[in-house]
Amino acid sequence: MNHYLVTVALLCCSNVFMTFAWYGHLRNLSGQAWIVAALVSWGIALFEYLLQVPANRVGHQVMTVGQLKILQEVITLSVFVPFSIFYMKEKPTLDYLWAGLCLLGAVFFLFRSRLPWT
Repeated sequence: MNHYLVTVALLCCSNVFMTFAWYGHLRNLSGQAWIVAALVSWGIALFEYLLQVPANRVGHQVMTVGQLKILQEVITLSVFVPFSIFYMKEKPTLDYLWAGLCLLGAVFFLFRSRLPWT
């Protein structure tokens, strides 16, 4: 299977776990002690790492570390925005758009050497 597709798929799944580990406790465990939230988050984060580590190993066969990092950030924002709007019930702002445009610029600069016209 294509290394890029495998990497993107694993990173997308990893990011779902990461987002819930980092922010899900704000909605679900807000009445609990922080240590409880931290332990639950660590348990969720285990699944994130079980996907993220193989994703980076597969991806590093065809991408640089910088490219992997920017890809990760784009996927993070792509997962986080719907999470914050639909799960956390936060209002979307133009700041998400501006952040996404900045990341697209970063993607361009880190991947431009692979573009067919360069």
